[in-house]
Amino acid sequence: MADRGDSPEVEWPARPDLSLALNRMGTFDWDLDGGQLHLDPTALEVFALRADEFDGTPAGLRSRVPPAEEARLDARVAQALKDGRSEYGAYFRMRRPDGSSRWTHIQGHIRRDASGRPYRIIGVVRDADLDPREPGAHGEADESRLRMTGVVERTTAILAHARTVNDVTDILTDPEALGHLGAVSVMLGVVDGARIHLVAEGQLGSYVPEIEYTRIDAEFPMSVAVRTMRPVLLASREEFERRYPMLWPYIEPLDVRSGVYLPLIAQGRPIGALGLLYTREGDFTAEERNVLVALGSGIAQSLQRAILFEQEHDLAEGLQRAMLPRRIPAVAGAQIAVRYRAARMGRDIGGDWYDVIPLGADRVGVMVGDVEGHDTDAAAVMGQLRIVMRAYVTEGHTPGTAMARASAFLRELETERFATSTYAEVDLGTGLVRLVRAGHLEPVVRRGDGTCHRVAVAGGLPLGLPAPALTGSGSGYPVTTLELHPGDTLLLCTDGLIERPGADLDRGMGEFMTAVGTGPTDVEELADLLCDLVGDSGGGDDMALLVLRRRGSPGPRGSGPLRQHLAPGDPEGPATARHLVRAAAAAWGAPDRADEIELAADELMTNALVHTQGGGEVSLRLTTDGRIRVEVEDTSSALPRRREAGDWAVSGRGLLLVDQLADAWGVEPRGGGKCVWCEFHVPPA
Repeated sequence: MADRGDSPEVEWPARPDLSLALNRMGTFDWDLDGGQLHLDPTALEVFALRADEFDGTPAGLRSRVPPAEEARLDARVAQALKDGRSEYGAYFRMRRPDGSSRWTHIQGHIRRDASGRPYRIIGVVRDADLDPREPGAHGEADESRLRMTGVVERTTAILAHARTVNDVTDILTDPEALGHLGAVSVMLGVVDGARIHLVAEGQLGSYVPEIEYTRIDAEFPMSVAVRTMRPVLLASREEFERRYPMLWPYIEPLDVRSGVYLPLIAQGRPIGALGLLYTREGDFTAEERNVLVALGSGIAQSLQRAILFEQEHDLAEGLQRAMLPRRIPAVAGAQIAVRYRAARMGRDIGGDWYDVIPLGADRVGVMVGDVEGHDTDAAAVMGQLRIVMRAYVTEGHTPGTAMARASAFLRELETERFATSTYAEVDLGTGLVRLVRAGHLEPVVRRGDGTCHRVAVAGGLPLGLPAPALTGSGSGYPVTTLELHPGDTLLLCTDGLIERPGADLDRGMGEFMTAVGTGPTDVEELADLLCDLVGDSGGGDDMALLVLRRRGSPGPRGSGPLRQHLAPGDPEGPATARHLVRAAAAAWGAPDRADEIELAADELMTNALVHTQGGGEVSLRLTTDGRIRVEVEDTSSALPRRREAGDWAVSGRGLLLVDQLADAWGVEPRGGGKCVWCEFHVPPA
């Protein structure tokens, strides 16, 4: 035996004092080194054990000491050993063979060796069920009450963060939460019409498909709790079998000895039920019942919030789908993918949108936009703006004019909301893209070789803001042109795809550009990759994405036509047409003649606007025999004539310039008006 120092050694096991037995106080002797525990006959009687039922180890008491009480006693002893104390005492609840419980008190004396190491505990144990409200018993009761109250407070605090029914079930079925509740399994049922849907079951693995849905009028404890709005308490396995024979076949294989089913009541009506299963037997005390009722009330409030949130989410999702295009039209010459993800906040509805608008003759309009806010008002404004923009561009308005009119429309709604947007009109035959931007992110282009860059688009103010004072009659939304080669990809998105929590916009844009440059060629796969880049770490904003890839390889000579409307008194039409001419000349292999073509087209447009009343239209196309043809139509039947201008004349030289610059020109009658045209030869590539 190890050296015990100067402490007088007590024989093993310690002999009980007769006076203790006469006072129904048993003794115990616990060898900490060997793990043996001796109980005298009176101690065995206190624990309601026969000598042949006890194996002489602390584990042999587990049939009488519930797990929660065992853990608390172990903690009390461990703390006394750690603190160097020589005495400790504790009240605990012992489980009797009939399943009932009673208060028991234990007092231990810790023996230590010369180094202070504990090696033995000798003490007494007694029945304390009839103790007066002495300080010790009062402290134990208070401790138990505080522990149970703490369970309710912790569970309620955690559930305060639950937003969906899945969040509620995840919290309740978490092993740590089950430990706090003292249960080995938890079941959560939600009322669904005349049925109860079992949405969660934890730990024991007792999920049974046959009882996933049960009728409220069925004889199951959860159904009874919902029907009567009163807790159902089951103190033993026999009570399970006797009262609920339909449930018993599912309970019988499990290590379950008691259970409680709590109705979850919100606003005076049952919305579900909570079932807790225990390995202990015995009745629930009045205090335990009160705590369980309080727990059920807190869970009911969280479940009610979650159900309402999901109902609002479903409504918002339906409204969002109704506001966005129901389908994306197939467009010859392009692959197009779109994605939308609502903000994970508020009602999960917002003002981001996308649209794809076929314009005929290999032309398509694409746009994305973002209305301020994340609510039904933002969604309603978004839907109106999308439809208005679609109407304007379908009518033939230039991108800048369509954007300006959409901004005026939003101001007239008096919603105090503003919106940002980018619109691109793509000619898939020539690859010419005309872009206009209203306070929105710049587009990104990925070339066929994988290089990508942001497109510097001259932007105007967000939609809905007061229009700036303009010189002349411009729209305030200048048009930028670029060429999209076969295999190139154009990407438009809202800032929800770029923003990252705690990071600036440049970092998010850098990650986005890297993903675009290294991502797959297929637009659907690329769109999925970019959405996954955001994942669940987005900044709480909506997200809309549109990806357009121009198909194929350069086609045979012959493309177009490209058209631009010319309105009287609107300088933007000719300006946009000039951009169109230069981009078309470059796309069709005549960049060296771009200045000549632009000047000739400008003269023809000026004649139409100055000498006619109804404006006109300019169109460009590449003929199959390799000529760029510029046509300007107007509503006047009067034919132009070339004349010699005087030395000091400020006009009259237009057709003379056209004659000198173009390889051919002429005039053709068109209905009630005419068409003046000119052609430029394009050398073969």
